Amino acid sequence: MILHPWRQCVRSCSTRRGPLVIAALAAAICCGFQTASADEPAKTPALDKPIAGEAKTDHKIDLADGRIVLTAPESWVRKTPRVRFIDHEFAVPAAKGDMQDGRVTVMGAGGSIEANIDRWIGQFKQPDGSETKNRVPEADRKQKIAGFEVEMIDLSGTYHDMPAPFDPSSKAVDHADYRMLAAIVVAPKLGNYFIKFYGPKQTVADHAEEFRKMIAGMKKG
Repeated sequence: MILHPWRQCVRSCSTRRGPLVIAALAAAICCGFQTASADEPAKTPALDKPIAGEAKTDHKIDLADGRIVLTAPESWVRKTPRVRFIDHEFAVPAAKGDMQDGRVTVMGAGGSIEANIDRWIGQFKQPDGSETKNRVPEADRKQKIAGFEVEMIDLSGTYHDMPAPFDPSSKAVDHADYRMLAAIVVAPKLGNYFIKFYGPKQTVADHAEEFRKMIAGMKKG
């Protein structure tokens, strides 16, 4: 009869050093194979840190199981998403004088297109109390890229930021002079995808053309 290696070790040790060694070895084996309890929450990576083992050059963005593909600009840095429902996240280098990097998030989501746009508009307030409006003209807002309808959004003002909306410990922060560029990829058979780029106004302005080129370069996988 062939014994499992750890059983052979236990039998060998027991002939030389007795029951005490067997007990110690069994305890070590038990600890070595112990798994986390189902009641123990999974540990999440630190926020805004690069994904372990992932190169800065990993800029491919796969959506809908690879049936929609985009390529992020080289200067963007891939990050661990702050919340689980975000599929991809990048930091965009801050402009000179800005204290914060820009943030890009890519995710699929439900709800109507207009409802999501209205929610984004509601996140921006104007210093003079005037109404926040989409700055992209209606004629340019709807585009056709790679066979998909894409809606382009451009908003600015004081941004009411909820970094982690489902984390009770996360607090909202108001950022003055912020801007958001967003693209909504409308794919009825695959689901809608929301690509947002927001941050200090100058940082977004410096990288706005990169964002537009990324969207324009979208391809079917």
